[in-house]
Amino acid sequence: MLKQILAGVMALTLISCAANQQKTVEQRRSDVQKMVQETVQSVQKHQSNIRQKMREAPGYAVFSNANVNLIFASFSGGYGLAHDNASGKDTYMKMGEAGIGLGLGVKDFRAVFVFKTRHAFDRFVESGWMVGAHADAAAKASDKGGAAGGEVMADEVEIYQVTEAGLALQATIKGTKYWQDDSLN
Repeated sequence: MLKQILAGVMALTLISCAANQQKTVEQRRSDVQKMVQETVQSVQKHQSNIRQKMREAPGYAVFSNANVNLIFASFSGGYGLAHDNASGKDTYMKMGEAGIGLGLGVKDFRAVFVFKTRHAFDRFVESGWMVGAHADAAAKASDKGGAAGGEVMADEVEIYQVTEAGLALQATIKGTKYWQDDSLN
């Protein structure tokens, strides 16, 4: 069953990448903005003051991420944007992640990062490295099922995560690299 899930995720990723290349830059930016709005609405169901926290912070970031965990290794990739509240500028970004730990599964999740300091936001946009620990359990498809997770991150950042779909049980130590998407900025 895991092979079928992995094959499905890989096929959807390839189809998505091919379809994305046929879109204009403005259409791709619009897709990212739509994902941001949907993600914030999802997080708001569990964290009613998320929009206030985002407004009061120096900046925030929102990402969509697909994660694969195969026993001792975890890999993921995604896209999103970082918003600077002082300038109003959006920086479109990509992400990649690798980790070690125990787990098995595949999941599609969204995350909102609220930066507590200007320094943390600037460092995120410019260098993009974050290291942390992650543990979660997810069994979800559409609105069916549930997910529980926790994340500990340094760098004065609050992270709110929502699992869109997937089946996973994992505990990993991971490093994540975020970088600016030259094709959208």
